[in-house]
Amino acid sequence: MKKKILFICGSMNQTTQMHQIAGWLTDYDQYFSPFFSDGILGKASDIGLLEFTIMGSKRSQRTLEYLRSHDLKLDIGGYQHAYDLVVTCTDLIVPKHIKSKKIVLVQEGMTEPETVLYHLARNFQWVPRWIAGTSTTGLSDSYEKFCVASEGYRDLFIRKGVNPDKIVITSIPNFDNCEQYLQNDFPYHDYVLVCTSDNRETFIYENRVKNIRKYLEMADGGQLIFKLHPNENAERAIREIKQYAPESIVFSEGKTEEMIANSRMLIAQFSSTIFVGSALNKVVHCGLPPEVLKSLTPLQNKSAAKNIADVCRQVIES
Repeated sequence: MKKKILFICGSMNQTTQMHQIAGWLTDYDQYFSPFFSDGILGKASDIGLLEFTIMGSKRSQRTLEYLRSHDLKLDIGGYQHAYDLVVTCTDLIVPKHIKSKKIVLVQEGMTEPETVLYHLARNFQWVPRWIAGTSTTGLSDSYEKFCVASEGYRDLFIRKGVNPDKIVITSIPNFDNCEQYLQNDFPYHDYVLVCTSDNRETFIYENRVKNIRKYLEMADGGQLIFKLHPNENAERAIREIKQYAPESIVFSEGKTEEMIANSRMLIAQFSSTIFVGSALNKVVHCGLPPEVLKSLTPLQNKSAAKNIADVCRQVIES
């Protein structure tokens, strides 16, 4: 019998990453699931209290629609089979029945800054890692190998306490070939692009009106385009932008990477979109020094999915 692999998905970025990796592991029996949890978080998700996360019904439904559209086999929650390997994009939550499996962790994208919550989760085991967001990625030590984007991220994770022997620099799918986005049919060019955040939807304070005024100053009279975060309240965001920056263009849909490719400047917060801007040598304003951003930018090796699949194969056959 073929060995079985469970791919745990989540956001569309995580889901498409898992799909690409799976494409190099077709000699195994593959199953896919939206992101899930057990215990209190699992119950909270069931009653609709986690809609702002990847466990919310809206994102789970999008994941399921994607998986079904590609005729991928489903095992929602990962209970149907005894898996030889689990591949996931986050270890902030590791359900109990998954911890006993061999796990390969794949870096999803940008990690969030180290706040007070990070230091609490880092230093006190009773504080759940998920409360500090992606800043605690890798700290579970529940995996066999951790595939990361770059040398800079390897150094960052080691500083945080991740076991160096478990880290493999592979780059990450969706960000390993950014030059492909230069060939596109997006009709605008030479503008300032703002990729907004979903801070307010995840209960993080943001003074959006103040930020819009700052973005106008940074554009210095040039065309300003806003690309809204997919998890954001689009109606509210569009209303604010039209009130305080009426000459701006707003998109709630579309390929963000192509918009970045045609821009002259990218403004974003802690978002993985900054990797595309950095790889394409755009002027990027994101709160990170340029040299730090460059060190973190995923390797442009055009082979991340294959590299990660090779790691998975080594783990499952070991």
